[in-house]
Amino acid sequence: MFASCADPKSLEGLSWLLCYLTSGSHIAFYWSFVTVLVLLAVTAPVALAFGFAGAVAARSHLWPVSVAGKTYTAMVRGIPDIVFFLFFVIALDQGIEWVTHQIRCPDWTEPVRQGLEFRVCPSAKVPPGNAAQIWHQIYGFGLAVVTFAIVFGAFVSNVLTGAMNAVPRAQLETAESYGMTQGQVFRRILVPQMWIYALPGLSNLWMILIKATPLLFLLGVQDIVYWARELGGTKTSLYAYPHPDWRLYYFLALLVFYLGMTRLSEIVLGRLTRRLSFGQATAAGEAQRKAAA
Repeated sequence: MFASCADPKSLEGLSWLLCYLTSGSHIAFYWSFVTVLVLLAVTAPVALAFGFAGAVAARSHLWPVSVAGKTYTAMVRGIPDIVFFLFFVIALDQGIEWVTHQIRCPDWTEPVRQGLEFRVCPSAKVPPGNAAQIWHQIYGFGLAVVTFAIVFGAFVSNVLTGAMNAVPRAQLETAESYGMTQGQVFRRILVPQMWIYALPGLSNLWMILIKATPLLFLLGVQDIVYWARELGGTKTSLYAYPHPDWRLYYFLALLVFYLGMTRLSEIVLGRLTRRLSFGQATAAGEAQRKAAA
């Protein structure tokens, strides 16, 4: 990164360490932290949307819709995460390419499935083989977001279903007695009231999502765990910056990062809980009323 780092073998002490920590590989390592944060920022609302849709579907009076919502929740929750991450990404990727293949190459005569190989016409590759590396990275990141959202959306759906059932029935009946339709009761009473009951479960899922980000490595995304292992491993004199096994220090840095994320999340979620508890018929809401009296 610096002109003085052109010849690492001539460096010693702090100069060597500074050049080592600003090498191209370390810049990629630092950017991988951004990748994890972006994944969390994008996946959380998408998973919440999946979960809300699943919860609403499970409560539907239409039998096919209700079965679809309950099946989604039960099936995804019942499959080990690592199996789902390994299988679904491959299936989704091949599904996208197969659909593209059918559209762009209708005259293709060779079978797509040839033994263990999956072959589509060159124009059906997603992203195209001649695309810049950044597009391959964006595509892989998109698959990761969808996979995380589907998995955690199923757990969110279960939490939101329980929260909807926890809203006192008397509040819904009161709204109906005022002439509100089922849709108005749902939008104006049920949904606003359910969040305080859902927040403890959603808080736990957020913490689990943070801890699950190392699974990005299984999806081909070069995340912080990948770079910690690569950079921390023993480097011989064949490398520009030889050093012994430093993986312990790299993973200690990841430990600090994840503990910091956990602590920050606890602070934010605690404030959100206090805000949502205001005026609610819950233990936290009752404690606020007594404190204000």
